[in-house]
Amino acid sequence: MGGEGQRREETWARGGGGGSLLSRDEAATLIQSRVRGWLARVRLALTLRDQFDIKFPSTLDTDEDIAQLTTNLLPALDVYHSARRLFLIFNSEKDKIRFERLCRYIVASLQSESVKLSYVGVFLTKEHSIAWISHIKDVLFKCCQFLEVLKPESPADMQIILLHLHTLVAFTATNTWAITKLKHLEKLRIGMVQLCANIMGALFHKGYYLVLKSLLLRGLCRERVALKNVSLTAIITLSLRPLISSQFSEKLLTMYILQILSVPGLIHYMEIITPECLAVFKSHMLFDKCIEFLSADQNLRMVFNTLEGNQALCLLANLVQLASIDDRANCEIYFPSFVVVVTRFLESCQQLVINKQSHLSSWHPVLGWISQGGGIGAAQARKQLAKLWSGHLLRRLLANPLIRMLDSSPAPSNPNTSSTGTSTNFIRRAIEARTNRSNASKNFRKLGSPECTNIALICSMYQTALSTLTQLKLDILTGLCNQDTILYYLWMFICSLGPNCGLKSFLDLLAINTKTTAPEFQILILFSDCMTHYVTILDDMEMYEQQHPFKLSDFVSMSNFLNLFLYKGVLSNLFDAKSVNGNGLFGSLHALLQVLYRRDCRRSYTPPGHWLARDIRFSVFMADLDRGKKGPHLLIQKMPHIVPHTERVQLFRRNVANEKAVLGLTEQACASPRPTLITIHRRRVVEDGYRQLAALPPHSLKGVIRVRFINEQGLDEAGIDQDGVFKEFLEETIKLVFNPSLDLFRATSESRLYPSPTAALHDSHLQLFEFVGRMLGKAVYEGIVVDVPFASFFLSQVLGQTQQALYSWIDELPSLDTELYRSLTFIKHHQGDVSTLELSFTVDEDRLGNIVTHELVPGGKAIPLTNENKINYIHLMAHFRMHTQIKEQTNAFIKGFRSIINPDWLSLFSTPEVQRLISGDTAPLDLRDLRRHTQYYGGFHDSHRVVAWLWDILHKDFSEEERSMFLKFVTSCSKPPLLGFAHLEPPFSIRCVEVGDDEDTGDTIGSVIRGFFTIRKKDPLNRLPTSSTCFNLLKLPNYQKRSTLRDKLRYAVNSNTGFELS
Repeated sequence: MGGEGQRREETWARGGGGGSLLSRDEAATLIQSRVRGWLARVRLALTLRDQFDIKFPSTLDTDEDIAQLTTNLLPALDVYHSARRLFLIFNSEKDKIRFERLCRYIVASLQSESVKLSYVGVFLTKEHSIAWISHIKDVLFKCCQFLEVLKPESPADMQIILLHLHTLVAFTATNTWAITKLKHLEKLRIGMVQLCANIMGALFHKGYYLVLKSLLLRGLCRERVALKNVSLTAIITLSLRPLISSQFSEKLLTMYILQILSVPGLIHYMEIITPECLAVFKSHMLFDKCIEFLSADQNLRMVFNTLEGNQALCLLANLVQLASIDDRANCEIYFPSFVVVVTRFLESCQQLVINKQSHLSSWHPVLGWISQGGGIGAAQARKQLAKLWSGHLLRRLLANPLIRMLDSSPAPSNPNTSSTGTSTNFIRRAIEARTNRSNASKNFRKLGSPECTNIALICSMYQTALSTLTQLKLDILTGLCNQDTILYYLWMFICSLGPNCGLKSFLDLLAINTKTTAPEFQILILFSDCMTHYVTILDDMEMYEQQHPFKLSDFVSMSNFLNLFLYKGVLSNLFDAKSVNGNGLFGSLHALLQVLYRRDCRRSYTPPGHWLARDIRFSVFMADLDRGKKGPHLLIQKMPHIVPHTERVQLFRRNVANEKAVLGLTEQACASPRPTLITIHRRRVVEDGYRQLAALPPHSLKGVIRVRFINEQGLDEAGIDQDGVFKEFLEETIKLVFNPSLDLFRATSESRLYPSPTAALHDSHLQLFEFVGRMLGKAVYEGIVVDVPFASFFLSQVLGQTQQALYSWIDELPSLDTELYRSLTFIKHHQGDVSTLELSFTVDEDRLGNIVTHELVPGGKAIPLTNENKINYIHLMAHFRMHTQIKEQTNAFIKGFRSIINPDWLSLFSTPEVQRLISGDTAPLDLRDLRRHTQYYGGFHDSHRVVAWLWDILHKDFSEEERSMFLKFVTSCSKPPLLGFAHLEPPFSIRCVEVGDDEDTGDTIGSVIRGFFTIRKKDPLNRLPTSSTCFNLLKLPNYQKRSTLRDKLRYAVNSNTGFELS
């Protein structure tokens, strides 16, 4: 037990260089020595703090207290020793206020011209100079440490921040040191400047710029900016001093760019809060030095890789704003250096942009979805970047170079622009053109020339901005389109590149650069993207009446160039058919071409045949399509308008025929499915048709449909065996469902049909719309023309044009409501303050006598109409009226229509052409074609007297309107088939009749013989001609006089007295 007790009294203690086993006494002695040492240090700390407090009492806690002391300063050496003793036991929490007193005092002492009283005077004493330098570095570093934890938003902390900033400012430059003004110390001034440089160098290596950056971020990047003029001026001054002292060394300039210029919105806040600092930037040409540094590719890559994506964007935004406030008239740094730097920065940012959201991505309000997080200051960067495409920076970068080149060059190739010059210039150019045509090519610029390359690089910068700053694309396009007719200058420049806007030059360049990476293509891409946006927002009054700055002749030349360039490029295999959808050049030019083509289809501004490829041979083209050649296939897919309309209709009919053959729906098909038989009561045509056909699969509906009618007495009707009963059912169904009184469809002021917004009152209205779409699709599929005029905006939705990004709803609003269009156009062009109209982002709808208010955007009731948002308002209003109100009905109709008609087939046609496909040709009735394809029954033949009278009356006695009414009388449609009467189904026929329709039992041997020899059975004076529109059949009595036939026919046609079924 004794041994165990002895062992328990032993303990382990660490001594000297290792572990040793100590006895209880030794351990107690060690503990006591440690405690005595700690108590001695505590007493020393208390003594030193008491001594410091006696020398620097709490009465020195404000600048006013210090100011009163300046006449009775302590010897600097005493202050120095007190400060050093304080630093021996310094604790940032306990000694925070003491340190602030010290800072106030030593800063105030600098105003003294006495070497003994000024704190810098300690540096001049030989025995203390080196130690003082180390000490002052320690003081300033402690200021930096405090700056890192203080909160600028707190008024109390802001006072302390200003104190520490003041201390840093005071001891990093000699301009506040009063002793430097003493004559006997003049020789020491250079040494004192070097001392400041030495101090700043030490601070720099301890993270000086990081401290300033942190303070800027906490003070500026907040909802309410905390930094005022004094604080921000101090921070900017402190940030510049090391840079200036080192004469803008590459290392310090790098850190300045990375840490200071990357602070979000810095230049913006400087311009507002402390513009005098921007003057210092200008005096030292900081912008030029930064751009020169970043012009080196390795420097730019290093900066971008060091910064996060958002920080790099904020750096770019600050550089853009620095460029915008530069007021030098001819600053060479802009081009090419600034343009190249901006382009490379944007290309680097583009690497961060991803196509869609994922768990690894984050949303950025400027770039969209990016692979790196963080978007601090993005809203401010958005405003700064906007200066790149607005104001005098845009004029300096793009407009002025274009104007200088156009002023120093001959007239562009576009002949329509010569009207803007004087008559003298016009005559002079005409004479030169006549006498020097062989040298005409010398008047044009060449692609690849220095001036063209300059413009190409500038365009490349803006095009890169469009593709990178995805959330600002609309702002960029609007800025480029609306600023000082820059877009028109760019068009003039393109016109100066050669005949037909440099068509041959661009095609030659494309032949050697099929990947379209040449910078010259950026001119075309940027122009096309901007022009597409410009035409989209251009209303009819601006385009067709005002014509400023673009005239209609400019649009003609433009569309001609685009049409030819894309056509020749595709046909020559210069565009890869597999990757054409991802080709930026093709995509941009094709988008503009489509916008111009759709505008021309709606309201023509081009000469006849303008869009056709004149050298195309349809038979060869179709053969190439059949052989699967990529060029023709791409052309018919992207540019079907280059093929004449008739040939495209033939292609459509051929597609239908091919599908029928594949599905086995032709008469020759061995496995042709049995026809579908439906029974229709005369009183319930739509109901019975919907019940029996709505659930029928599209394959069956595309086949043969047989119809058996039940008359009002409940008996089966017998029809003439000309396979036209289904046509009658189709016509009856369409006539009923499109009747506005049913309220499935409404009519515009021009009697054009569109889905009714209140159609939801019908039971199963969406299924009914789908059924109507299928029936109309069946009519088009079978080539049956029906007289149903649709509003163009509705057909555009059927075609899918409204799904395209650049579709303009306001363009087609006149096809729905001309009054609303005029009102919205008035708002658009109103020169005053539109807020006086007291409108909001709402629209009222009269729904069966009840006013229902719809918000155009969430919270629209609280958003007043202003000059800033009026463009958005008119487009939203048009979108609501033409789409939102009838969205469900339209989608159901489209679903049914496209279940029968392949959407790819529809893409062959424009909106007016689809209307012609449905309702027949708009061309005048061709009587020769109709007569050539007429069949005769009941003894009639082409040389028959009554038949000859008929054609003569139609030709000589009937007006164009009456001829259309005649066609409607016999076929139910006033327009001829698109491909002529050879394609009318069933064929038009004329039958000689002897008796009334109620006694008509068809042709007999006797009736045919009497009709052929014009033997009268009864006098037909009291009978009118009748028709069976389901069979396209005219039933004509055997009249004995031409005048009788003329009068009876005219009366019947004007009375529309057809007989639906014999």
